[in-house]
Amino acid sequence: MAQVLDTPKAGGPVSDPVTPAARVARRKALLHWIAVHSLGVAAALFFVLPFVFLLLTSLMSDQQALTRDLWPHPFEWSNYKEVFNTPGFLTWWKNTLLYAGLGTVLTVVSSLPVAYALAKFRFRGRHLSLMLVISMMMLPPQVVVIPMYLFWAKQLDMSGTLWPLIIPMAFGDAFSIFLLRQFLLTIPNEYLDAAKVDGCGEFRTLLRVVIPMAKPGIAAVALFQFFYAWNDYFGPQIYASENPGAWTLSYGLESFKGAHHTDWNLTMAATVLVMAPVIVVFFFAQKAFVEGVTLTGVKG
Repeated sequence: MAQVLDTPKAGGPVSDPVTPAARVARRKALLHWIAVHSLGVAAALFFVLPFVFLLLTSLMSDQQALTRDLWPHPFEWSNYKEVFNTPGFLTWWKNTLLYAGLGTVLTVVSSLPVAYALAKFRFRGRHLSLMLVISMMMLPPQVVVIPMYLFWAKQLDMSGTLWPLIIPMAFGDAFSIFLLRQFLLTIPNEYLDAAKVDGCGEFRTLLRVVIPMAKPGIAAVALFQFFYAWNDYFGPQIYASENPGAWTLSYGLESFKGAHHTDWNLTMAATVLVMAPVIVVFFFAQKAFVEGVTLTGVKG
């Protein structure tokens, strides 16, 4: 009898044998994926758990906050209302928004033209000017705090206000200038040349061409400055400590903590209210922020 050979039926599944080497490769890839994501999850928990503890403690009663309980029962949402009703808290909010908001606008507006000139203009002393900007970044603010305080407080009589911190931002910031300059170097000069051929001057080229293309870099600089001003404790302590009506949230929180040193639930609630705006702003602007920071290192 003729030997009958088994052949796969037409349209039937065709076996795809997996070699031992392929199995080992897949296993290694799976273990690598698990290891990388496990480290990512562990790092995320390392940063997130303190905020979770902060939020849960802010929702506890004053007696429960002193115990080992980790979960509020019941949730005391009235803690936040009590913090808002604290005398001066809304004033601290207003002062912080003025300081951070106006300071950010002044910093961006004053730093962008300087960065544009350092990035795109060719003039004698350009490298020296850049070195001066970099050297200003290396100068600690504590070095000049005494002469600056004597100037603003004794000569201009502005102690007890936030204006000695806001007005200097209208004259540029070394870090913001350097960061914007690095980003503007990534913009091809052909776009600027085309705008000038169409009749645009330098100022109009800056407004119509450079600024729309530099939005990620501007967003990064604005966020850096906003976060710095929002969290600044040293400046308000020097200039505004004598006037409670000019305190910011960072400085006022220290006073709140001293007045409620045993009420950890209220202290945590006040801390959450101080941190929440910064977290929300970064959450909505993180894409532009990361893109701006990344592109600033493309060219030197």
